[in-house]
Amino acid sequence: MFKFSVSIGIYSYLIFFLGITGQLFKNHIFIVSLLYWVFFIFYFFKPGQVIFLNKKVINRISAVCIFLLGVMFVVNLVGVLGPEISFDALWYHLTLPKLYLINHAVFHIPGSLLYYSDMPKLTEMIYVAALSFGDEFFAKLIHFTFGVLILFPIYKISRKFFSQELSLLATLIFYSNLVVGWESMASYSDLSRTFFEIMGFWAFIKAYEIKSKKWLLYSGALLGFAISAKLLATGSILIFICLLVIFFSKSFKDFLVNFISLTLPAVIIPLPWFIFSYINTGNPIYPFFDSRINLQLQDSSNLIEKILNIFLFSSDPISPVYLIVLPILFFLFKNASAKVRLLYIYSLGALIILLLTPNIGGGRFILAYLPVFSILAIYALRIQINLAKSILLLIIFLIIFSSIGYRFLANFKFVPVIVGNETKAEFLSNHLNFKFGDFYDTDSFFKNNIYKSDKVLLYGFHNLYYVNFPFIHSSWIKKGDKFNYIAFQDSKLPKRFLSWELVYYNKITGVKPYSNKKQLCTY
Repeated sequence: MFKFSVSIGIYSYLIFFLGITGQLFKNHIFIVSLLYWVFFIFYFFKPGQVIFLNKKVINRISAVCIFLLGVMFVVNLVGVLGPEISFDALWYHLTLPKLYLINHAVFHIPGSLLYYSDMPKLTEMIYVAALSFGDEFFAKLIHFTFGVLILFPIYKISRKFFSQELSLLATLIFYSNLVVGWESMASYSDLSRTFFEIMGFWAFIKAYEIKSKKWLLYSGALLGFAISAKLLATGSILIFICLLVIFFSKSFKDFLVNFISLTLPAVIIPLPWFIFSYINTGNPIYPFFDSRINLQLQDSSNLIEKILNIFLFSSDPISPVYLIVLPILFFLFKNASAKVRLLYIYSLGALIILLLTPNIGGGRFILAYLPVFSILAIYALRIQINLAKSILLLIIFLIIFSSIGYRFLANFKFVPVIVGNETKAEFLSNHLNFKFGDFYDTDSFFKNNIYKSDKVLLYGFHNLYYVNFPFIHSSWIKKGDKFNYIAFQDSKLPKRFLSWELVYYNKITGVKPYSNKKQLCTY
């Protein structure tokens, strides 16, 4: 599993280096992908390692957990089979890979719209390959697969502390989070970051068990891939350093060696992206701390309010199980073993990182820490009061059932388009938020009237993934660029184009294309 994890990260960098050398052609991506994964399967893949359940001890609880996991796989897969409608996916997670493929290169995109083009994008590099083989379905399937892969390390870590049925319950608690279900059907990067982080934590536990520098290097490397997937993962380095101080180091020299073993690969692996960003913007972690880009980071000084907002009122909801078990875990801490306390310290460190991080989103920004939270939640079942244990189990399963029901209802809207009773255009016309920056050519006007020789200058368009005609955006247009159409979405016509004629208006999307008798214009 560790070799497979590292191989995913290496593959992403292969696509990245194809991109920065201007070689992002479909045939190049296909050849590199084929040779790389055939090599991996031939030399490293062992089918026997995939089977990790002991079939002889599958009891009723284990069978129920496996069944419910299967149900959630199917429910989430329904969302994967439908068209992409998630905002950030249509904004940059898919749009950037699409632009890279069109231009056959990974490049800096100036302006205030796609400022994420310089940030580390491990997942989006894999999406480049996915889009070269087909449409957004393959990208959605990849992110869904990361969500499934996370269950493996959760189970394996849990088995160090609990029985098979309780370890399966830990995977179920994680996977039943509404934010996990939602992310599993969207082309985002949070599940890939979560996968690399929990794998890094698993490697850290191995290093702790056998006092091995090799596993610390593995842990650091996987953390480096997590940072390459999402820059916010940098904060997790502090958690691992705290674990080093508390559980590993017997002397300052020992700590220093362990510190270098862990942090060096964590910094080196995302370094190519930092260099890429610095060359293009002068800032290795652009757009953070850049005065030209206002990320609107908002913080809360009330820590209790912030904790409640994270666990109860996030826009991307997480399971209330974690708050419910908190008093029990506090009570059980005194008698916890050193290895279990490692889970406690990690979770506490994760919570501190979350409290210190500006409030920049919903539950997906805590997602990377939910695997360990889920494992620790199971430890609450060690409580000796049988009635309390039974009530807790009942509450956990009620929450899991309610989550499955909610995700089923949320994903049911995809069924008509999946079975062919609704076209993709009809579905997107009904479910995209055109007043919030989405776009789709709902009546095929652009498909039928804009040719490869044309170029449309876009104003007011925000989410560009479904723009399937030659275009240039007002946020990055430069002097000398040429175009023969301009299109506006919820924006006003600049004075310099007042003489242009309106050629079409879409009441659904609010799009208004203009033409100057189809004559080529130079900006």
